[in-house]
Amino acid sequence: MTSASKHIVPLSGFGSVTDVPRLPEGFTETFTSWRVDTGKIRLHAVIGGSGEPLLLHCGWPQSWFAWRYLMLPLSRHFTVIAVDPRGLGISDKPADGFDVDTLADDMFNLMDVLGHQRFAVAGHDIGVMVGYAMAAARPERITRMALGEGTIPGASPSPELVPDERWISDFLWHFNFNRALDVNERLVEGREDIYFNYQFASKAASEDAVPKYARDFYIEMLRRVPGTLKASFDYYRAIDDTIPQVRRHAEKKHDVPMLAFSGALACGPMVENEQRTLATNVESLIIPDCGHFPAEEKPEALLAGLLEFFTK
Repeated sequence: MTSASKHIVPLSGFGSVTDVPRLPEGFTETFTSWRVDTGKIRLHAVIGGSGEPLLLHCGWPQSWFAWRYLMLPLSRHFTVIAVDPRGLGISDKPADGFDVDTLADDMFNLMDVLGHQRFAVAGHDIGVMVGYAMAAARPERITRMALGEGTIPGASPSPELVPDERWISDFLWHFNFNRALDVNERLVEGREDIYFNYQFASKAASEDAVPKYARDFYIEMLRRVPGTLKASFDYYRAIDDTIPQVRRHAEKKHDVPMLAFSGALACGPMVENEQRTLATNVESLIIPDCGHFPAEEKPEALLAGLLEFFTK
């Protein structure tokens, strides 16, 4: 982006490129924060680089900032668009619309306003289900798609509520907690550091695999920006609507070329196994000694995999 319009305006302040911790050197010389009004929602997108457009969709409970280590090297090959999806970061915080089809429409509408008819996508965590819904609904618009460290409600049999293996409960218990109505905000508000630091520590390869400064930033965002904590739970409450939407999409496999990536210490083969039931053209990257947050735990390994896949 080099110019503004009434639908695309520069954005500054907390959560934008002007006020986040420890960006890579030279980052703000390439990337700018923009507020993009799609006509339905205003989304924050960090944009820079040149070449084929590449949309980066973060996961819960993060923001565009999760991709910071990869964005400069990717910008040498692509026009990189790292978005704060609905409810997260400094994008709008509507009361509803967190079902996967609406989230997918948000991304298509964003790219429409930015002038990109066809584009590549990389999605992490929540970005896996959003990316899948995009590929299933409008495959002609997606050139290639890399999805990692997330499985999709409604696409595969749900894990047991009380599994024999303790690690499955430790890894997934937040789904049911987050899906609860109202009580979870009251339990977490004022204790955001306890709840979310536990999520990062128990899902990464080690307690400090996601740097403390990044964890502190994500938690401050959840605490400080009104509506963000509620919206972070609304993604899970909307699973009630997402499951039937995914099951309709899954009636037919899509043919968008896919890269399923994961951390060996987190999802492992689960992402690839599920994606092969949904798509006809799937490759896999499992990153050793990596947990749930590859873009922050093992950015060099993920970057190499993305560049190899997206530049074919």
